Amino acid sequence: VIGLGLVGRLVIQVLQAAGVDVVGVDSDKARVNALAGLKTITALNFLDPELENIISEFSQGSGVDAVIIAADSSSTDPVNLAGLLCRQRGKVVVIGKVATGFDRKPYFRKELDLRMSCGYGPGSHDPLYEIRGVDYPIGYVRWTENRNLQSYIELLNNKKLQVDQLISHTVPLVDTPEIYTIILNRSEPFCGVVIDYDSEKELSKKITLKEKPADPADPAVGFVGAGEFARKTILPFIQKHCNLVGVITARSHNARQVADKYGFAYSTGNADEIIADDRINTVFITTRNDLHAEFVVKALTMSKHVFVEKPLAMTKDDLKRIWETHRLLVNRSQPLPVLMAGFNRRFAPFIQKAKKLFSPEQPKAIHYRINTEKLPKDHWVHDPETGGGVIISEVCQFVDLAIFLSGGEVSSISAKSLRDPDHLQDTLVISLGFDNGSIATISYYSNGHKRLPAEYLEIFCSGQSVIINDFKSMKIYGNKVSSSRLSRPDRGHKQELLAFLNAIQTGSHSPIPFDELYASSLATFAVQDSIKR
Repeated sequence: VIGLGLVGRLVIQVLQAAGVDVVGVDSDKARVNALAGLKTITALNFLDPELENIISEFSQGSGVDAVIIAADSSSTDPVNLAGLLCRQRGKVVVIGKVATGFDRKPYFRKELDLRMSCGYGPGSHDPLYEIRGVDYPIGYVRWTENRNLQSYIELLNNKKLQVDQLISHTVPLVDTPEIYTIILNRSEPFCGVVIDYDSEKELSKKITLKEKPADPADPAVGFVGAGEFARKTILPFIQKHCNLVGVITARSHNARQVADKYGFAYSTGNADEIIADDRINTVFITTRNDLHAEFVVKALTMSKHVFVEKPLAMTKDDLKRIWETHRLLVNRSQPLPVLMAGFNRRFAPFIQKAKKLFSPEQPKAIHYRINTEKLPKDHWVHDPETGGGVIISEVCQFVDLAIFLSGGEVSSISAKSLRDPDHLQDTLVISLGFDNGSIATISYYSNGHKRLPAEYLEIFCSGQSVIINDFKSMKIYGNKVSSSRLSRPDRGHKQELLAFLNAIQTGSHSPIPFDELYASSLATFAVQDSIKR
């Protein structure tokens, strides 16, 4: 075992428990001396000129069966040493962070097997295994991540692993800056460090920060989820127009950071606490897609205004639950809460301008081309249970924009996706027909070049043509040609948020009527159905 830090010493104990003869090697004299003092392990200095001879004698002249590298080094020395120490057709397993460029000669002549270990066994980094809990049958995969862990716990239980031998420091929580200084500066020997918490202290999932005076006329906002999009696009804008009360994220420490940065009154680990908070009248839902409908229904039931990032729902059943909840609210005598989904494109300045050029009755021909990056097949958007796929997660907003521009209701849908070995349905063409005679084609491509502008929209109607290029420029062809240009693309995010907040403050209806939210979502599901059939 090369590298006698915490991991290397654990590896040695596991090997010894299995009856394996082990030699430990390290360049740190203090680590070598610490192990040599145990008298149960041969520990050698990496720089010892007799190292190869000692290990040759240890292995009866053949070389060791395997070398496990648990070192942390930018040097290729550990990998090269492993090649020298191994027997013919031996194994070198890298579990530490080391450079893997190596001298070819010993690896070639001995036909060595070099392996990289990235986790704790089969199942590591596999969402199907780690998140959904789909196990590998023991008859096919004996040692999975979970079964490895079971074995490790058995070793602890049977006293075959002595982790107390690995502890070099025990410090109270308040002294952790000092121990990190020792670790970073390597000012004294260390191995395992135990941080001692006050186990008697009552823990709370809620952290109350400094309360701030708020204008009662401003919407009082709670955030359920605050990922990258929310932090970059939504929060920087609405913090000037709202009273930010509570926030929860998937990871508690992130919630605290968001609360501190944007001035929330508190962060919490319980979403229901935010939805039930009497101080909060508006809930922003920016979680992953599978949780949208659940929180929309809960918030509406509590008569909260709701802004949910697209999609409104991930399944037809979820959409039906939202529709039923909204119908119950309509039948009450109380004011109807504002429900809004993140279909921002219809609020973009150029889209608003184009919409005013034509009346709803005029039939229009619309062509909308989207050139987008191809997401890796293991991206959460493609997960059918978490993201629902690109059509549900992303294409829904383009379907909504086509419906908005048409001025009619969808009467027919046809869609076809490009043949793809991963079945991602991320390159497709959609044809929409409308009851007012309009037609629209949405071409969503993930197989193009990234230098091509992301979005290109054409509208043809009654002798006029409108071209919007990437929401940055607009040309109108009519009796005369007019052009407009922005310094940067404006896809309507700020206008969308302002319209939502203004509706709350003025007591007016949602900027996107519920019937249109429902129709856009239903049409998106129909796109999926068309491709399947």
